[in-house]
Amino acid sequence: MKILIVDDEKELSSSIMAYLKSENYFCEIAQNVQTALRYTEMYNYDCILLDISLPDGNGLTVLKNLKADKKTDGVIIISANNSVDDRVAGLNLGADDYLPKPFHLSELSARIAAVIRRRNFDGNNIILLNEIAVDTTAKTVSINNNIAELTRKEYDLLLYLMVNKNKVISKNAIAEHLSGNCDNGFDNFDFIYAHIKNLKKKMQQMGCADYIKSIYGMGYKFEI
Repeated sequence: MKILIVDDEKELSSSIMAYLKSENYFCEIAQNVQTALRYTEMYNYDCILLDISLPDGNGLTVLKNLKADKKTDGVIIISANNSVDDRVAGLNLGADDYLPKPFHLSELSARIAAVIRRRNFDGNNIILLNEIAVDTTAKTVSINNNIAELTRKEYDLLLYLMVNKNKVISKNAIAEHLSGNCDNGFDNFDFIYAHIKNLKKKMQQMGCADYIKSIYGMGYKFEI
């Protein structure tokens, strides 16, 4: 899962990034409105943590731009300016949540997880697709009621494909998701082929149907 932190407080942003990385999120930081706009126009995020007061303008500009582009990134406003007007304005513009500073990182993580569940999993912790069950809280996968021994990358890959079931996902998008690298500078996709091969083998050994399809010249699709 990919998070964008839009905040000019370097120490806070670094603390948030370190904590969320320990929770297996990929994180990027934008310290001003213009950088945030550039990132959100180029990439999709599972959740954006958005400060209102930024050096070059109001963070709500980023939220307005997301809605104008009909993007579905989750947004949590994090701001020291805990005014009712700002909270109402943010929520009316389509923010999912509002968390005033200071806050505990554990609470922030819980709020992020709740936003992602609502947007991607209909509010559920457990994703069920035929014989596959993914527990997004415990970060485990069961196939035919048996726990699958997946690596973190294999888990992230499977979850990403399942969330986007029946959609063709490009190799570049998968590479960005697994590496957290959004500079499009991939020399090759050998590491994707290896993860796909290992994941399919483990799933089939547990009696799982072959849902992961290679779409020639395009990428992969979790077909169900």
